[in-house]
Amino acid sequence: MAAMNPQTELRVRTLSIHVVTWNVASAAPPPDLSDLLQLNNLNLNLDVYVIGLQEMNGGIMSLLSDTAFEDPWSSFFMDVLSPLSFVKVSSVRMQGLLLLIFAKYQHLPFIQILSTKSTPTGLFGYWGNKGGVNIFLKFYGYYVSIINCHLPPHMANNDQRLEHFDRILEMQNFEAQDIPNILDHDEKKRKPAWTDRILWRLKRQPQAAVHTPTLSAPHFTLFPRSYVSHMLYSISDHKPVTSTFDLELKPLVSAPLITLLPESLCTEESDLLISYSLTADFLSSPWDWIGLYKVGLRHINDYVSYVWVRDNQVSFSDGLNQVYIDISDIPETEDQFLLFYYSNNLHSVVGISKPFKIQPRSFLAEGPLDEAQPQI
Repeated sequence: MAAMNPQTELRVRTLSIHVVTWNVASAAPPPDLSDLLQLNNLNLNLDVYVIGLQEMNGGIMSLLSDTAFEDPWSSFFMDVLSPLSFVKVSSVRMQGLLLLIFAKYQHLPFIQILSTKSTPTGLFGYWGNKGGVNIFLKFYGYYVSIINCHLPPHMANNDQRLEHFDRILEMQNFEAQDIPNILDHDEKKRKPAWTDRILWRLKRQPQAAVHTPTLSAPHFTLFPRSYVSHMLYSISDHKPVTSTFDLELKPLVSAPLITLLPESLCTEESDLLISYSLTADFLSSPWDWIGLYKVGLRHINDYVSYVWVRDNQVSFSDGLNQVYIDISDIPETEDQFLLFYYSNNLHSVVGISKPFKIQPRSFLAEGPLDEAQPQI
């Protein structure tokens, strides 16, 4: 991610994160989850959703179907959240465990997925009906680790639950990163609940820490605004629990690595010419690509067209590059579009454009794309 300009002191930003945990007992999504997702709360302006589900349908046929297609819960959340400008950033599944992260698309250049992991603890560590799944990421330059756990239930299994809890957290090791051990949490000082809880921990900055004068002092603080169970849902013997946090942070990243220039968009025959600039420290790859999306996309593979940046490069000079993208197969529409630049080295979106419309005169001949499509 791009480092902050030493001369630039960024202001503290406040972002809103909504966290969901729910043991769904193999049930399908109900018709309406507005209360769970706080969609009707006019006082909330959410930026990120973190959704952890346990005991999803883990039957063989269901798992095979979910491998070939999106599982019903992921599809449901994407259908509901994409019209609100949320994009599925990452997910990890282990049998009945699912962890999803959604963010408003304007945050994507500042989210880098570093790893996803699964730790089975059922049947002596060989079966994933119990265990944990993890997404490790950087968010505006800060390291964030999110774990969704399913532990053995009931008071009689307290020792086993502690053993599983230890194993899950010990397996979430992050090489070459100064990350605190989550085992320091007070959950280790009492009998841990086996379900329906949301825990959080911050790495505190030393009070006497001395920061380089030319760099911004880190600032990353969570304030819980709500912590509630939602009793109206009856599809499971568990009730979902949610918590909404205000995250105050001083970004350690000042600008995206790639700046896509919407004012430079122009059409020539059936091609869309795109100009973009990149920071000096960005390491591009021949496998980087730019995707064209309709506003309201569900996930990063939801493009309507794309281009490998090296294959269709027109010109480059002084950090400014131009590529063209084929739009001949896009039907005429009044929809708005976005451009995303995807970095193969970072496995993340590193630049987005502002929304724009494609003028009708650009819709010409129709032709299929016959090259391999990029996937993540």
